[in-house]
Amino acid sequence: MDSLSSTFIVTTTHFQFQHWNPKPPKKKPKIPIKSSSRVRPDPWSLSDGNDITKPKPRSKNRKRPLSDDNARRILKAKAQYLSVLRRNQGPTAATPKWIKRTPEQMVKYLEDDRNGHLYGKHVVAAIKAVRAMDGSRNVRVVMGSFVGKLSFREMCVVLKEQKGWRQATEFFAWMKLQLSYRPCVVVYTILLRLYGQVGKIKLAEQTFLEMLEAGCEPDEIACGTMLCTYARWGNHKAMLTFYSAVKERGIVPSTAVFNFMLSSLHKKSYHRKVIDLWRQMMDKGVAPTDFTYTLVISSFVKGSLLEEALKTFNEMKSTGFAPEEVTYSQLISLSIKHGKSDEALSLYKDMRSRGLIPSNYTCASLLSLYYKNENYSKALSLFSEMEKFKVAADEVIYGLLIRIYGKLGLYEDAQKTFAETEQLGLLSDEKTYLAMAQVHLTSRNVEKALDVIELMKSRNMWLSRFAYIVMLQCYAMKEDLGSAEGTFQTLAKTGLPDAGSCNDMLNLYIKLDLTEKAKGFIAQIRKDQVDFDEELYRSVMKIYCKEGMVTDAEQLVEEMGKNGSLKDSKFIQTFSKILHGGCTENAEFGDKFVASNQLDLMALGLMLSLYLTDDNFSKREKILKLLLHTAGGSSVVSQLICKFIRDGDISNAEIIYDIVMKLGYILEDEVTASLIGSYGKHQKLKEAQDVFKAATVSCKPGKLVLRSMIDAYAKCGKAEDVYLLYKEATAQGCALDAVAISILVNTLTNYGKHEQAEIIIHNSFQDNLDLDTVAYNTCIKAMLGAGKLHFAASIYERMLSFRVPTSIQTYNTMISVYGRGRKLDKALEMFNTARSLGLSLDEKAYMNLVSFYGKAGNRLSPSPY
Repeated sequence: MDSLSSTFIVTTTHFQFQHWNPKPPKKKPKIPIKSSSRVRPDPWSLSDGNDITKPKPRSKNRKRPLSDDNARRILKAKAQYLSVLRRNQGPTAATPKWIKRTPEQMVKYLEDDRNGHLYGKHVVAAIKAVRAMDGSRNVRVVMGSFVGKLSFREMCVVLKEQKGWRQATEFFAWMKLQLSYRPCVVVYTILLRLYGQVGKIKLAEQTFLEMLEAGCEPDEIACGTMLCTYARWGNHKAMLTFYSAVKERGIVPSTAVFNFMLSSLHKKSYHRKVIDLWRQMMDKGVAPTDFTYTLVISSFVKGSLLEEALKTFNEMKSTGFAPEEVTYSQLISLSIKHGKSDEALSLYKDMRSRGLIPSNYTCASLLSLYYKNENYSKALSLFSEMEKFKVAADEVIYGLLIRIYGKLGLYEDAQKTFAETEQLGLLSDEKTYLAMAQVHLTSRNVEKALDVIELMKSRNMWLSRFAYIVMLQCYAMKEDLGSAEGTFQTLAKTGLPDAGSCNDMLNLYIKLDLTEKAKGFIAQIRKDQVDFDEELYRSVMKIYCKEGMVTDAEQLVEEMGKNGSLKDSKFIQTFSKILHGGCTENAEFGDKFVASNQLDLMALGLMLSLYLTDDNFSKREKILKLLLHTAGGSSVVSQLICKFIRDGDISNAEIIYDIVMKLGYILEDEVTASLIGSYGKHQKLKEAQDVFKAATVSCKPGKLVLRSMIDAYAKCGKAEDVYLLYKEATAQGCALDAVAISILVNTLTNYGKHEQAEIIIHNSFQDNLDLDTVAYNTCIKAMLGAGKLHFAASIYERMLSFRVPTSIQTYNTMISVYGRGRKLDKALEMFNTARSLGLSLDEKAYMNLVSFYGKAGNRLSPSPY
């Protein structure tokens, strides 16, 4: 390319076209042919020596040589050739008209010495002579016999017909020594094309420079030939530099040349350059072909320029070109990546309307879209279309099918698909193995997931980072700490661990109650500057808040605020708001700082638990205010108090409860009931009464609160208070549930308050309370203990009439009721009923029945066995 810098590329201002008009060659004198005026020409013959009065001979053998040197033999041979050609072409072949020549044309035909060939004999001989040169003989010696016999045009023909660049170079050097030679852009273009075909770029550049020095101005074809040479051999820098020079001189290459350049750039993935060249092509008004559109759309797709790709695609269709399947496939895939599902589906519909059958790649793109959108019905219909059009599924499609089955919970079908993929010999990609392993993980079948990974290892498959990530998930779910730590170390050797793997390890430490290891792990990943995601931040903050690590928590919040990808996270914004005193001018978040009524409830709960361990009363109160002012915040406070109660941390539960009461808020009944129940369990009746009183100051107690207070009285042995509470509740119109009735009746029965228990049972029946199996069993047992056998039997009859399910305890108690009343037949009937229902009878049922038979003196009664 450097050799061209002297004239063509550098000198741009002095470039002018100079059209060279060669002198026309002197015409040879025509040879006159005399004919007799008395004889008319034979319309069936080209000769002029036949007698018109004699019929045309039918003999195949000519009588004497014709005066026109066997011209008739030549024409007959030509006619036979055309006849054979027509027969080979079939019945639809067009029959050419017979060639008629004047005598003058016939003489010229014979002088050319072509004998029906494309070139004359001397031209053909020259072509063969030049082709036969092997470098050992001088071209002047070889071409000595042709000096003066070849015209300039015939020399160009000889040059054009050469196949070797050396022979062409030597012949061109000889050609320039001939008198008939004249410098012309045509001959240089022939040589440029030959050099370009064999990759002799330096020679082509030297020839182009020689053409300029000879005063031949390059035209569109010559410049296009050089551009195609550069494009063919991947010399793109020189190609674009040369094109810039061509463009400055006002030469516009043809569509074919542009296609050649675009194709060369596209093959090397220079998609930005393809797009730039395409835009220049459009500015010059060069008409693109369907090949041009296909290349350019592909480059737009590779550059992820969806809008430009779709615009070019629509222009292609409006021009009348039919897009190929690969073009639709690329646009569908790019639309899916940009989240434009409707556009992708519209493209697929348009493709099907044109009768194009989707390829594997198109089907895989659509299946991934349906999988992502959980539109499994369309995925199945696409599979049906694939079967209809006999589109063979590849490993990618089988992998997607495995994932779809996993999402639908069809684990056996996923396993069958995996086995089918292996039987077809398509199982080669680790993604398919890992898809099956993840399906097993989803079904909580860790061992099978590990078996799939072991299968990969046994087949000497290279394990990627993703494989180690899935393996870590398996060991974390299995709670195999040693294997999980080993896998994590191997993963760390391939680069910084991902946030998901760190989160798996941290959750494993928390699950195994290894708090110190969790702290050390957090310190290590922070030191290694692992890129945290929101889930990992949440897990780390849980540890810090649980352990009261206020300083570490505040440092982590500062780090989270600097993470630009998490600026819109409500979780992080909530932490930052609390730490910055509720200031809305936070430098890290700016105008996007979250409003007070849109705070993250989990973050507030974690910060509240953090400051509970720090004894920071002002922070506690501030966080509680924020929580209670946030929609759903009251529920979070209630859940936090209940969590503290379940964990046995009653002191923190009391702190939060007292602050909430001080702020004038009323918590959910579940919190009040849990707190009263905890006090009752620890025999703190006064505290339970205080909580109950505070909850019932402005409203009637709910069923849950009332039941908890009754249970607290029962656990503290206050039977009288239990009955008084019942009377107060019924007087206020409070409804009791089945559990509260069970506790009431059982407590009064245990303390010998049978009359009160009977009153409660009667009232429950009168109020048509919805009692369950346990409540009925409790009532039957209470009346059995009070000696009210008839009432106990009526309770059982009521239970059956209301279709309340019976249990083994029901029949054990009724055997005792009928046994004490000396109704052994009824007792035996209860026993047999229990057996017929398939209930598992225990030893107590047998002993009760035997005991009552024994007491009645019926020793010879039939055995229930």
